[in-house]
Amino acid sequence: MPLLKEETYTIEDIYALPDGKRAELIDGHIYYMAPPSRKHQDISVELSSAIKDYIRSHAGKCKVYAAPFAVYLDEKTDTYVEPDISVICDPDKLDDKGCKGAPDWIIEIVSPGSRQMDYYTKLFKYRTAGVREYWIVDPTKNFILVYDFEKNGSEQYTLQDSVKAGIYDDLTIDFGRMDI
Repeated sequence: MPLLKEETYTIEDIYALPDGKRAELIDGHIYYMAPPSRKHQDISVELSSAIKDYIRSHAGKCKVYAAPFAVYLDEKTDTYVEPDISVICDPDKLDDKGCKGAPDWIIEIVSPGSRQMDYYTKLFKYRTAGVREYWIVDPTKNFILVYDFEKNGSEQYTLQDSVKAGIYDDLTIDFGRMDI
């Protein structure tokens, strides 16, 4: 018996979704996204603000974007994601639609429905695409996993720890002082 052909989707299918419906496209497969929780949003705002304040105070050229923000990670494999936080240091990757290529730093805040995607699928995709640093913030498990792809290392912290950002020499984010 022949196997059924699996449908492959494209960026056009993402843009054809009804207003308010969010999804990501990974290797031609659509993954729908649930709305984030209040705690998820609290963490996102705190982290985005800390990173933006750091960049501004150091006259940095990088830009920080919170979801929903389009990242066309790999057009060859039809991969479009909306990371919770993206930091892009190459202005040539930015246009009015979002980011074309790998951001320098991505932070995903784990939701119950995104656990497998954040820990496995996106970890592989981000590393392969050339993301320099990837943080997985898991409020349910009370920890942060930090992957430094440039050094092939990873470390684990709690939501009470201070965590150093690898792409900057002197940025440390103190999770214990955040209002989360």
